[in-house]
Amino acid sequence: MSQNIPQTSHKNILLNKNIDHFEELAQPIIAYGRELKIGQTLPFHQHRRAQLVYACTGVMTVTTLLASYVVPPQRSVWMPAGVQHRIDARSDVSMRTLYIDTQSVKSLPEGVCILHVTPLLRELITSVVSEQPNYPSNGPVSRIMLVILDQIRTLPTVSLALPMPTDPRALRIAKMLIDNAADKRDLDQWSSEVGASKRTLGRLFTAQTGMSFRAWRQQRRVLRAIELLATGESVTNIGLELGYDNTSAFIAMFRRCLGTTPARYINPESY
Repeated sequence: MSQNIPQTSHKNILLNKNIDHFEELAQPIIAYGRELKIGQTLPFHQHRRAQLVYACTGVMTVTTLLASYVVPPQRSVWMPAGVQHRIDARSDVSMRTLYIDTQSVKSLPEGVCILHVTPLLRELITSVVSEQPNYPSNGPVSRIMLVILDQIRTLPTVSLALPMPTDPRALRIAKMLIDNAADKRDLDQWSSEVGASKRTLGRLFTAQTGMSFRAWRQQRRVLRAIELLATGESVTNIGLELGYDNTSAFIAMFRRCLGTTPARYINPESY
């Protein structure tokens, strides 16, 4: 039985007015740090530079027009220049962002993706955030930035995306599952809800999200679990919230998808 854990409420906050100025600087990489409170949202916006958005503590969700990405600790999202996106704090978040001029820096990711952040990269990002954005081009900060770029080029990607279908019928199902990840209805049951056959709905999910309906629903549950873990919810409550009959079944699903238990995933340094 679900515990009906409430979704985080949202409060839009303003973008930093200095960001436009930072993006005009000659330095190819600008580092910026910001603290977000749980429930705060940076509404849809875009930048002239690409971004590496990193949560050194807390969990945030980064949403584009095509997909949603959960960014837990020790992960980052790569956002190409010009891509509309929104950032939602699922817990208190210490956000660290690198604004990178990809016109002058090459061999970086071309699309939106989640990247694993190594301990070395974490320390490098933390060190440059405290520096002035107009650092000398031949000084120690500039050399650290070059090491950061080398690190980014070798980072493994992590599958924490939830692509959204575009067909109104499949999108309606997706939105209802986002609101209630515990919903267990299969495509036979959904077909009468949205006015499309099981076969049509299955084809739409596969073609428009790259996942079967079952895989998409499981991914939604995994991402919701990560969000709730960040708020301090117990593994037992999260399993019930996601519709699992017992905690063991939830942990087994989580381990199968992410290779570790929920507790180890959200706080790896404690193990």
